[in-house]
Amino acid sequence: MASALRPPRVPKPKGVLPSHYYESFLEKKGPCDRDYKKFWAGLQGLTIYFYNSNRDFQHVEKLNLGAFEKLTDEIPWGSSRDPGTHFSLILRDQEIKFKVETLECREMWKGFILTVVELRVPTDLTLLPGHLYMMSEVLAKEEARRALETPSTHVVRHYKVKREGPKYVIDVEQPFSCTSLDAVVNYFVSHTKKALVPFLLDEDYEKVLGYVEADKENGENVWVAPSAPGPGPAPCTGGPKPLSPASSQDKLPPLPPLPN
Repeated sequence: MASALRPPRVPKPKGVLPSHYYESFLEKKGPCDRDYKKFWAGLQGLTIYFYNSNRDFQHVEKLNLGAFEKLTDEIPWGSSRDPGTHFSLILRDQEIKFKVETLECREMWKGFILTVVELRVPTDLTLLPGHLYMMSEVLAKEEARRALETPSTHVVRHYKVKREGPKYVIDVEQPFSCTSLDAVVNYFVSHTKKALVPFLLDEDYEKVLGYVEADKENGENVWVAPSAPGPGPAPCTGGPKPLSPASSQDKLPPLPPLPN
């Protein structure tokens, strides 16, 4: 008797390695770290992403350069026992120390960081013409990226919205209650003649729900992405009753289209 044919195996889709302006091995020591830890690091935009290896698709840490102040060269204590080349990244709220294997790698990291935060190719570093050309290309990419994410208005204002029972209260001098978050947005748009609109910033959003967990065997940080949870448990009996739908009198008109 002939056996039933099995369907052909479909290979699993391979992940795409992240694209960075510059990447290499980089040892990092933060304010709360007792020693350096080695990562594969990549610079993209104003963010340095840290991976356990150069084969990983998901970063385990990241560092935003928005609070950049300066870069400094470091000569650590006991440097005779430490052959690495050191430099520090000074941010407004912290200092991060880095260690690389060569002077060239240090100058490359400093050059690419200065290029993206200052939007200029540095000329006071020990760099080859080929390195400067690479940084000029990164400068053009970063300027194009910034142009795409620049909001239509350069003023960003923050307002507090509190949840009070079934209502959302806009906490201004004369508080205003809304029945939904859509109504909150509609209030700001309609009462400012579209001068205030939601600030939509294009970012790389995560596609899976995961977290970083320390491996008990080797102590490395590992990105854990558990399988998607199933349907939630049935609601407990005896709890608060669901809120009744808002009356038509409480509803605000639909949101106006946002300006192009």
